[in-house]
Amino acid sequence: MGWISLLFWLALCFAVAGISGRWTASEIPGWYRTLVRPAIAPPNWVFGPVWTLLYALMAIAAWQVWQSSPSALRTWGLVLFLVQLGLNFAWTAIFFRQHAIGAALLEVVFLWAAIGATTLVFSRVAPVAAWLMAPYLAWVTFASLLNAAFWRLNRTRRNP
Repeated sequence: MGWISLLFWLALCFAVAGISGRWTASEIPGWYRTLVRPAIAPPNWVFGPVWTLLYALMAIAAWQVWQSSPSALRTWGLVLFLVQLGLNFAWTAIFFRQHAIGAALLEVVFLWAAIGATTLVFSRVAPVAAWLMAPYLAWVTFASLLNAAFWRLNRTRRNP
């Protein structure tokens, strides 16, 4: 039964990754290429492997919490996990689909806070799960700075 629940969490996270990745990939050769790139922006090829690893770690973290004894804290942690996953999905829609860099910057603040809250609750339920979330929190911290830099350099552009 444990492996089936792991497959569920992996499928959920990679469903978000797959849709988000398709939206992102469709904008790279067009709109995204026209943006002024900040100096801190890594090459485009970095994002795929990094996000693949992060989604896998997130899924395993959620699974670890799911495997723990039922409790209100476990439920709260999983609810927060789903909230942050939804915010993760929304960021891609806002940035890449709507081309709203400023709105994405505001949204990523909520995403970062949700990841932080999820990680804190996970630490009380299954400490390993919190450690598995740590690279994601670190990456979204960097991504927030990158989003801010894109906004600063491109804020006078009109959205198509």
